[in-house]
Amino acid sequence: MASEETSLRALESLMTEFFHDCTTNERKREIEELLNNFAQQVGAWRFCLYFLSSTRNDYVMMYSLTVFENLINKMWLGVPSQDKMEIRSCLPKLLLAHHKTFPYFVRNKLCKVIVDIGRQDWPMFYHDFFTNILQLIQSPVTTPLGLIMLKTTSEELACPREDLSVARKEELRKLLLDQVQTVLGLLTGILESVWDKHSVTAATPPPSPTSGESGDLLSNLLQSPSSAKLLNQPIPILDVESEYICSLALECLAHLFSWIPLSASITPSLLTTIFHFARFGCDIRARKMASVNGSSQNCVLGQERGRLGVLAMSCINELMSKNCVPMEFEEYLLRMFQQTFYLLQKITKDNNAHTVKSRLEELDESYIEKFTDFLRLFVSVHLRRIESYSQFPVVEFLTLLFKYTFHQPTHEGYFSCLDIWTLFLDYLTSKIKSRLGDKEAVLNRYEDALVLLLTEVLNRIQFRYNQAQLEELDDETLDDDQTEWQRYLRQSLEVVAKVMELLPTHAFSTLFPVLQDNLDVYLGLQQFVVTSGSGHRLNITAENDCRRLHCSLRDLSSLLQAVGRLAEYFTGDMFAARFNDALTVVERLVKVTLYGSQIKLYNIETAVPSVLKPDLIDVHAQSLAALQAYSHWLAQYCSEAHRQNTQQFVTLISTTMDAVTPLISTKVQDKLLLSACHLLVSLATTVRPIFLISIPSVQKVFNRITDASAQRLVDKAQVLVCRALSNILLLPCANLSESEQQWPMRSVNHANLIFALSRDYRNLKPSAVASQRKMPLDDTKVIIHQTLSVLEDIVESVSGESTKSRQICYQSLQESVQVSLALFPAYIHQSDVTDEMLSFFLTLFRGLRVQMGVPFTEQIIQTFLNMFTREQLAESILHEGSTGCRVVEKFLKILQVVVQEPGQVFKPFLPSIISLSMEQVYPIIAERPSPDVKAELFELLFRILHHNWRYFFKSTVLASVQRGAAEEQMENEPQFSAIMQAFGQSFLQPDIHLFKQNLFYLETLNTKQKLYHKKIFRTTMLFQFVNVLLQVLVHKSHDLLQEEIGIAIYNMASVDFDGFFAAFLPEFLTGCDGVDANQKNVLGRNFKMDRDLPSFTQNVHRLVNDLRYYRLCNDSLPPGTVKL
Repeated sequence: MASEETSLRALESLMTEFFHDCTTNERKREIEELLNNFAQQVGAWRFCLYFLSSTRNDYVMMYSLTVFENLINKMWLGVPSQDKMEIRSCLPKLLLAHHKTFPYFVRNKLCKVIVDIGRQDWPMFYHDFFTNILQLIQSPVTTPLGLIMLKTTSEELACPREDLSVARKEELRKLLLDQVQTVLGLLTGILESVWDKHSVTAATPPPSPTSGESGDLLSNLLQSPSSAKLLNQPIPILDVESEYICSLALECLAHLFSWIPLSASITPSLLTTIFHFARFGCDIRARKMASVNGSSQNCVLGQERGRLGVLAMSCINELMSKNCVPMEFEEYLLRMFQQTFYLLQKITKDNNAHTVKSRLEELDESYIEKFTDFLRLFVSVHLRRIESYSQFPVVEFLTLLFKYTFHQPTHEGYFSCLDIWTLFLDYLTSKIKSRLGDKEAVLNRYEDALVLLLTEVLNRIQFRYNQAQLEELDDETLDDDQTEWQRYLRQSLEVVAKVMELLPTHAFSTLFPVLQDNLDVYLGLQQFVVTSGSGHRLNITAENDCRRLHCSLRDLSSLLQAVGRLAEYFTGDMFAARFNDALTVVERLVKVTLYGSQIKLYNIETAVPSVLKPDLIDVHAQSLAALQAYSHWLAQYCSEAHRQNTQQFVTLISTTMDAVTPLISTKVQDKLLLSACHLLVSLATTVRPIFLISIPSVQKVFNRITDASAQRLVDKAQVLVCRALSNILLLPCANLSESEQQWPMRSVNHANLIFALSRDYRNLKPSAVASQRKMPLDDTKVIIHQTLSVLEDIVESVSGESTKSRQICYQSLQESVQVSLALFPAYIHQSDVTDEMLSFFLTLFRGLRVQMGVPFTEQIIQTFLNMFTREQLAESILHEGSTGCRVVEKFLKILQVVVQEPGQVFKPFLPSIISLSMEQVYPIIAERPSPDVKAELFELLFRILHHNWRYFFKSTVLASVQRGAAEEQMENEPQFSAIMQAFGQSFLQPDIHLFKQNLFYLETLNTKQKLYHKKIFRTTMLFQFVNVLLQVLVHKSHDLLQEEIGIAIYNMASVDFDGFFAAFLPEFLTGCDGVDANQKNVLGRNFKMDRDLPSFTQNVHRLVNDLRYYRLCNDSLPPGTVKL
């Protein structure tokens, strides 16, 4: 015994030293090694058993339990059976003797160790494992301990980790399911008895304002008066022990509900009991009493009771989240909803002493979150099921949800509730679309609720009604590309738009008057503008007036966004019916934008410049953006107006241009300038009126952009304006015949435009670049960047248009393109310039390759192939960082476009493209861990195969009919094999995105071209690929792609199932190390010869799981173990 005693003292001092602040990392490593060596010794567990019963040192206890955990989970197979019996008997005794004195974390760890033994040995060698847990729960002294054991068992056995065979996992789940009814009965009994025991003492509650809370709605929700009565009982006050037991029981239930199926085992009495406990979360009175009585213990009690409510709601939500509801369970569900809505009514009940909002503020935040989760699950999963029950009052439910939503104490809570409304509106919309006949009935039923929702959401985004809350929102910090304020506004406007879709007339008549009110304030500002020495000043100075103006401008900005968001509901089929409403909106918007530009509100002096100036700029920008949102409506009006030749339309467009043109200036703030540019682009691209070019203000913009002496706009604005001007000249106008399109005149104008835009660029000479430069390199780079960004954008915007448009575009660009090709070699070592040039060429190839013609295209490709030598590629990829890699990626993208071109034109380039890819690019990137360039290279290889299959497989239809598919002619076999080998290699690398992409490419080639069936693939590659994919599954290196890998293995194996089962599988198992011959036989036997996809992939995953399990077992055996 002395040795045990000595070891314990030594271990205690080691542990204390290890966790001491002054111990060095070096010493910690030494101690760790010592402890690990000790744990590996045969029989170390006996010492640990002694340590556990004899020490008070927490560290020693946790270490001893870790030794047991390691023994059971990793070495159990090799432990002699006599020792196992001893451990199974000693550890539970230890737990029973010390569970009250051990610290809770030691007790919980010991419980887990015992459950781990059950996971391995129950029921065969540890038959009383579960019976013991049930006995612990039934004995009042050990109920808490039994509940902890039960929860741990549910966690560890229902969904065990992978250190078990699939057969054992299935056995454990079945064993647990057999116990579910008993366990649920026990848990129901515990919760009921605690409730009943404490309810007796609270039988005569003090009179309180909440005692008569039945109300009309309640009797509606709960059909039987008895359940209403039950739920109206006062909530009992529990002692600490009972509270603890209930919280453990509810935690057990929540975990059990996460995996057991909905069935009759979940009885009505259990559900009712859970709801009793859910009331703890919304019982403010209990908290009030706790705080009145003053002691800190009472306050903690109040919090604990709130926690019981949270746990009960977790149980309810676990049940709610199951979409598959058996018929016999539907009635239970209905009862659950009725009881939860009783709680919702209790939370939102408005008695004078307590407004709803302050009541919600007093509730536990987690409880509110759980409750909101419940409501979301109800609407998203169960509403369609429940709505048909006549006894379920959906409209009353919406009334409660409305109160709950608009009294949320936090912004996050409000967002979550808006999400629920969005789900509800989506449900209504899809219901109406699927059953058009009922549209009126459905809308009549919900109309009042929807109008109320719309009005309240609109009020919530206005400072006029909600200033205090809105000013709390952050409008500075970006999170996911939007500020908190933008997110708030966007989510609110989505709800408004969804209501608009359902009730267009109501929505419009609600929104428009509010917009009009704020517009009147804005349009009335003109009378306060006075001329001062330096310009114009807004003569509003009183602090209160400035504050009111600030609120009105912020609201106007939000309402303009709302009006823009609704634009889509005036177009298409609705165009004629809602024409007058839309015209009113558009005319108003045109008026507002013109007003802002004319009196130059963006440059005006104000009393509070830091606040009012941004407000005025924002309103102006939002009015332009709202008008832009109506460009599709204007396009439809344009085609209608063309028939009637209405002056009204011409006036609308001309006035809009009068509003936009003054803003295209370097003196205007970027926010406003860009809004104006975007509107101009929409008019040119979407609306396309033929007379746009003849409007004086448009001609002004033309002159400004082509004037060499004019100051250039910021890059983004310059690109947008040039795109707009080019599109005005290039895009065909809707509803006009070819002869009315005025192509000759437009062609000349376009050539002049491009000529002016590329003036400096065309004067760059390759010789000047190479020899002594006339201008510094940086200036040259600026010219290249500015010109190519504009030209590339112009080509991109015309790439999907008619042949005529593209022809004119290329004619104008021809000289610039030739200059670019001539400059390219001079800049090959300047990767930033090469990057821009290749971007331009890539856009040309995608959009104008037909217009460029074959000879010139060939010249470009040849130039590139000559320039990108192996040395140049290596320099770009290895030494120039991300820019160099981007250059190579763009070059490969250009080649992707080339190899996809149908017909024979570019086929002569295939050999040199394949050679460049496989002999020059691939060797440089193959061994690099970095994913740069790889994705583009493999896409190129895929495109080569996919679009040029006959380059490798010559077989004609006739030949395959005559000879059968087996003898197809194969050409260029070495190149095909090299490409396939590169794909195979890519599956051995860690990059999951590349793996997924390449697996998809192989599967696509099989679907489209029958890749796996080709003789060369079948005979020399098929099982190599299957082997690699299986190894990937075994090593768990790409676990996220398990499903895709399983399907690919099936598709490959299905080409030759006989070969797979008879030859490949035995060979694969023979080659597996870490498993013995008997285990290999079991693995082979368990792989059933199923040939359907679901069964086959299940067998693959079973094989992988069991192979890993056997390896784990074998690793844990002591050396020299004889296995029978």
